[in-house]
Amino acid sequence: MTYSQKLEEKTVGKMIALYCRKMHAPGESKLCEQCQNLLDYARKRIIKCPYGRQKPVCSRCKVHCYQQQKREEIRQVMRYAGPRMIYHSPLLALRYLCRKLFLPEPKLNNKKRE
Repeated sequence: MTYSQKLEEKTVGKMIALYCRKMHAPGESKLCEQCQNLLDYARKRIIKCPYGRQKPVCSRCKVHCYQQQKREEIRQVMRYAGPRMIYHSPLLALRYLCRKLFLPEPKLNNKKRE
């Protein structure tokens, strides 16, 4: 797993945890089953990203690798947790923002993923 993929996974995991604690399981340290399934699904998608080492943040990606239902679920999570990330995990939020704003558009090549 590349550094970019690890950062993306950590960021998504933190966002899902924030969302779940507020919406599904207040005061719990574990994710509810629905959020755990979403996190597992997101991890698989991140690992299988066709961009490989040049993986962009998912919000800038041109390839829609999430199923429609999962895409809606993750959108809800990101709408809620995104603005709150700066308070709960400022370093992750800043890294994400820098990668989103300053990394060049990756080129999708048809070679096998690295």
